[in-house]
Amino acid sequence: MLGSKMVKQAFGVTDGDIRIAAEILTPAALRDEFKTVSDKYFDNDSGQFASPHPDALNTQKCQGVVRVIESILS
Repeated sequence: MLGSKMVKQAFGVTDGDIRIAAEILTPAALRDEFKTVSDKYFDNDSGQFASPHPDALNTQKCQGVVRVIESILS
């Protein structure tokens, strides 16, 4: 987890500078190499695209997460 103010307060994370996210997202938004990538996740640690965690491809688990989030928000 990156050390945003919210993450630091909620989870006690002390490192993981939030600028790391900006350094990942800016090229992802602007570079041609990202333009045609779909169904992949960018692994910041390896610096390359990878398949998502199997749970991210599990429709039932994803729907369960959405239900929990919706119940919290309503």
